[in-house]
Amino acid sequence: MKTQRLYFIDAVRAFAILMMLQGHFIDSLLNPIYRDSNNIVYSTWEYFRGITAPTFFTISGLIFSYLLIKAKHKGTSALRIRKGFIRGLMLIGIGYALRIPIFEWFLGEFRTYFMVVDVLQCIGLSLILVILIYLITMRKTLVFSILMLVLGIIVFTTEPLYRSLELTNAPLFFSNYLSKSNGSIFTIIPWFGYICFGAFIATLFYRYLEHHRFKHITIVSFILVGLILIHWSSYIFMWLYGKTDVVLFYDVAYYNYLYTRLGNVLILFAVFYWFETLVKQPLILKIGQKTLSIYVIHFIIIYGSFTGYGLYQLIGKSLEPTQAIFGALVFLTTVCFISFYYVRNNAFVYSIIRKLVAKLRS
Repeated sequence: MKTQRLYFIDAVRAFAILMMLQGHFIDSLLNPIYRDSNNIVYSTWEYFRGITAPTFFTISGLIFSYLLIKAKHKGTSALRIRKGFIRGLMLIGIGYALRIPIFEWFLGEFRTYFMVVDVLQCIGLSLILVILIYLITMRKTLVFSILMLVLGIIVFTTEPLYRSLELTNAPLFFSNYLSKSNGSIFTIIPWFGYICFGAFIATLFYRYLEHHRFKHITIVSFILVGLILIHWSSYIFMWLYGKTDVVLFYDVAYYNYLYTRLGNVLILFAVFYWFETLVKQPLILKIGQKTLSIYVIHFIIIYGSFTGYGLYQLIGKSLEPTQAIFGALVFLTTVCFISFYYVRNNAFVYSIIRKLVAKLRS
């Protein structure tokens, strides 16, 4: 079965990574006196910044699962699964490495903060979980599709049950993936839910992509479902609460950020898919394909990975709005330039890891 390349995916990834770069820059360096939620400019920026992580997780689940299913029909599942598993482990390793305080360790100071879980660890573990679920349901793509949709709904709907989860007696390495009580930025739940929904969307793309009206139907569906999730999902949960008297539905309705953000993501997907021919530019696609190296570079520059000296430590929250905006533009350009011209392709890193794995196996 011949499949088309989904160029809008790279465009969405490029948008998400650029939003993340400017979001981290401004959030880390903008003077607190200008953080006024009543200001329409700041509140708009804050709202769109909140879409970044859900977009990144959903698009990661979409593209990874799409490639898995595509590999099955090409007869290269084993290779794709092995590469995906290695990528998942690599993301987890890089996530931890970026927080290792090398100088402190040289001085004999050892803290556990480097064990907090951030976006890379969550995505890496999520990809491994997707692989395991795919292996279980490999013979039936439809089962994989339904299971990922159901898992996404369960993870989102049960969020009030684990919102304030604390695992005081569990090993720190394990508890950081489930609880924010020790400083984790992201936890596997609820963020794995976005990966699940992305995987479900991937099955729809692969199954119906060749249909001549698929693009129009998909765009309209994204918009309609997105609007329902944004404006009416809370009412739906309140209706369920009224019918079933299940308090969980009430709790979801009154703090419904997960489904609302998923609605934002679907609207964003619709816009990029609609204007795919316009956003299918070499520069945009290249940025979308370099997200990992861009993320690593920006993290080192802002937060001072390894050395402990970055913009956050050197400048702090001291910039005025105009300085922050101009600085963010310069920062985006610099990071992308370094990623394009001074960082080796991710395939080089993968080749090294594969050689190490081969040596260990031998």
